[in-house]
Amino acid sequence: MRLLPTLFLLTAACASTPAPEPPPASRIEVKQPARPPAAPRWQAVPARADGAVVPGGRRHLVKRGETGIAIAKAYAVPWSRIAAANRLERDAVLEIGQALFVPTNPPPAKAAQPRQAPPARALTPEQQAAAFALEVDDLITGSSVARPAAPPATPTPTPSTPGKMQQSAPAPRPQPVSAVPVLAWPVDGRVILSRFGPKPGGRVNDGVNIKAIRGQAVRAAADGEILYVGDAIAGFGLMMLVRHPGGVVTAYGHLEDALADRGNKVQRGQVIGRAGSSGEAKEPQLLFQVRQGRKPLDPLLYLPR
Repeated sequence: MRLLPTLFLLTAACASTPAPEPPPASRIEVKQPARPPAAPRWQAVPARADGAVVPGGRRHLVKRGETGIAIAKAYAVPWSRIAAANRLERDAVLEIGQALFVPTNPPPAKAAQPRQAPPARALTPEQQAAAFALEVDDLITGSSVARPAAPPATPTPTPSTPGKMQQSAPAPRPQPVSAVPVLAWPVDGRVILSRFGPKPGGRVNDGVNIKAIRGQAVRAAADGEILYVGDAIAGFGLMMLVRHPGGVVTAYGHLEDALADRGNKVQRGQVIGRAGSSGEAKEPQLLFQVRQGRKPLDPLLYLPR
């Protein structure tokens, strides 16, 4: 009879055993949706062709984040024509709210067509982008992001002598262009393909192509400021431009990656990118150019032997 309480307690203990707990939520793997890759930091804000119609073209008001090249692409007009029509200097920077005259792009010469020819189709965005050609000089002039408009300057009154006409101060004389700075090799390699100058078939090489290893460090050839980072010129791939004193600009093309952004100050020998084969390059290499004003120079004349 004494065994009954013990058996009862054992039966009650077994009945009260808690059920196994579910695995903690931290162990349950939840697949997150893949995030789209972030846009490159050097990608410009696209512009819209919303300018008012004026005689001979359109009147575009520059908006925040726009560049001259983006505006030119929106209207399918070469940036060189827009810059010339507005008398913009080579280093001019657009201002937010600035009125920019965009001339009408002259239509191409039409060839003789038979009667009852079907109407020409409008260009697709891909065809329009392919027909929009840019040069390095366009990048120098039209790649800067529009800045806020400067406040109007308050004229300072100057004392005048009675009876004498007030004469304006003479315009400052243009400073002479200084010499090209001492350059360093941007990558360690040998010159491949063709050297600087004209080539058979009417082609011209405005720089040199240096053989490189994919991912190899690309260094600034001299002290300066990053002027442009982008791939607006399809054949050159990802390109960087560095502005140096005296109106000298060095160009670095076919990059795999850019390690500096527009406006950064760089020093001679500082790593600014990685070599690759972007654009029309068939193998990893660096397209290196030196420009003084609008004139391309032979880089081998300014690089150490």
